[in-house]
Amino acid sequence: MTMDETSWYVLWAILVLALCSVITRAGYMVFGDYLPLPEGLRRALRYAPAAALTGIIIPEILPWHPGTMPSLDVKAVAAVVAIILYMKTRNSLLVIVGGMVAYWLLRPWWPF
Repeated sequence: MTMDETSWYVLWAILVLALCSVITRAGYMVFGDYLPLPEGLRRALRYAPAAALTGIIIPEILPWHPGTMPSLDVKAVAAVVAIILYMKTRNSLLVIVGGMVAYWLLRPWWPF
């Protein structure tokens, strides 16, 4: 098996990107004590996990197409059931199980 120019390019691109990923992720752990983050940035980073989770979940439970409004899907109803369960019980396992059971039970009869 021979390596042509494209294969070498792809291999080097993967290695360089892996190195960049390791440097950026390990850099804060290695140099974090010596380079503290400003308080304003630390405050802003507290919202990053919630923002990322919202950016992943909302498009999944409220699908939309350009020029239309988000459509109410069975996933959205199951998510509302899961939210209500969380507000009542504060039990993460019950939220997961209750949301999935609601999804499985509603899916065959959902009109859309």
